[in-house]
Amino acid sequence: MKRINYLFLMSLLLVSVWAYPQLKSRETVFYEDQYKNLQIGYSKTTSIVFPYPIKSIDKGSADVLVQKAKGVENILLVKAARQYFFQTNLTVVTSDAKLYVFVLNYNEDCPDLNIKAQNAAAASKDVLFTLENENQKKIEQSASLALSKKIKTSGLKKAKFQIKLEVSGIFIHEDVLYLRVVFENKSKISYDIDQLRFFIRDQRKSKRTASQEIEIQPLYCTSSIAVIPDKSEVVKVFALEKFTIPDNKLLTLQLLEKNGGRHLEANVKKNLADKVIPLP
Repeated sequence: MKRINYLFLMSLLLVSVWAYPQLKSRETVFYEDQYKNLQIGYSKTTSIVFPYPIKSIDKGSADVLVQKAKGVENILLVKAARQYFFQTNLTVVTSDAKLYVFVLNYNEDCPDLNIKAQNAAAASKDVLFTLENENQKKIEQSASLALSKKIKTSGLKKAKFQIKLEVSGIFIHEDVLYLRVVFENKSKISYDIDQLRFFIRDQRKSKRTASQEIEIQPLYCTSSIAVIPDKSEVVKVFALEKFTIPDNKLLTLQLLEKNGGRHLEANVKKNLADKVIPLP
């Protein structure tokens, strides 16, 4: 009887020893599927590229340094603040209402230097922004629709130096204006765009009074192309927060050339509302 009990206990122990690694393996697979594991180092910086601008960042430990890359909104730079830190996590919310969770481990020898966040499954798609924040994905969808519309607005253009700046369409959706702008280069020299600025300014500048200008910052642009090749045309849509043009004022589009002098300005007068086309 004692021998039978002994054999039963040994069999149970062997089954438990065999099953434990299998269970741990399944747990590890589930863990890795749900969260993206990253290896980061102390002397190297890891870049995480997100498909949409970053809205919020939270790190689980002060042993990790994080910041957005200078001049861009969708690249996060991560590195260890001290060597051999304990495993921690990083949480990022992007403007398309997605939540990403990363598990960070220290590895100086083989850190992950360049990561695309879209390869990591988003932990949640139910992020709700405050009313002050526009949903970037909706703006992008409306801007793409404005770009593809065949309806054209005429008369809003300026040409000089064989460069043409034209507003070919003005659209609106949910308190956001979408200006479709055409850049045409008829010259034999490519045009490097330094910036395109939007101003509400006085229609006539008096010598005795100061001219007032209000700059409007775009919420989004459909293209990051900054060069108009020679003998070519580029079309972009700029999303702007809804506004109206007061009496004796103009909406001015100011195009500046990088390292050059072929600057242009195109004006949109008060009858802006007559040219606006609602987007579905």
